Amino acid sequence: MADCAFIGLGNMGYPMAGHLVTAGHQVRVYNRTASKAQAWSNEHGGTACQTPAQAATGADFVMICVGGDDDVRGVVYGEDGALGALQPGAVIVDHTTASASLALELDEAANEVGVGFVDGPISGGQVGAENGSLSVMCGGKAEHFERVAPILDSYAATITLVGAAGAGQQTKMVNQILCAGSIQGSSEALAFAQKAGLDMDKVLAAVTKGAAGSWYLSNRGETMVADEFDFGFAVDWLAKDLGIVKAEAERLGATTPLTDLTAKYLADTQAAGDNRLDATAIIRRYPRS
Repeated sequence: MADCAFIGLGNMGYPMAGHLVTAGHQVRVYNRTASKAQAWSNEHGGTACQTPAQAATGADFVMICVGGDDDVRGVVYGEDGALGALQPGAVIVDHTTASASLALELDEAANEVGVGFVDGPISGGQVGAENGSLSVMCGGKAEHFERVAPILDSYAATITLVGAAGAGQQTKMVNQILCAGSIQGSSEALAFAQKAGLDMDKVLAAVTKGAAGSWYLSNRGETMVADEFDFGFAVDWLAKDLGIVKAEAERLGATTPLTDLTAKYLADTQAAGDNRLDATAIIRRYPRS
């Protein structure tokens, strides 16, 4: 069993860290809001720490799951950061959805002190985190991936080494492009059906199991029709992720017109004050009656 640190106890990190304890690993946690780390410790029996460095001291593996690039830098670098507390041979896994350039930066910084690094963004949502059925898309050296994969197995159903550092984040961008297209398409289709006055229960029954079916239609179709969005992956978070996609697409010279369209609908939804609702709330931007 391994000595692990988990940094970031949001909707995803909180249950993920819990699965590590269940699997028998020794776990120390850090969260920006200390009371949440203490609540996690009370629930799972791991140790709440005051700084990322304290959590990382003595750890074989450090998992990070925070908000974005700057948040990652804030817990990795500096006197209180995790990197300076690690012994050579430890491995950092960044589960944050962040830029590929950050992954390359962290890989280089870790390399300089003899620490391994894997960028391992995740997909599967809060339900996947709670059920231990996440998909982890990894970038990094094979030797580091092979060491950490059995640990990630505590909360993942699928763990894939896609390529070198940064490849995990780029694969997560692929994932978010697909999600954005599915949300946009589902919103337009269901708004069209409502405008036509169709029986929406029958429409959903007819289309979810055919070629047009998708995770979003099956899991969010009924709530989109009912105008219920107080759950799930927030508008703000998908907007942030698509910003990362756009920046990488510009760097690569790739075109992403569908992603750009969804980003506009998300921006309009943010302007309407629906920032914290599930991203499928973009259906509200379509006239439905």
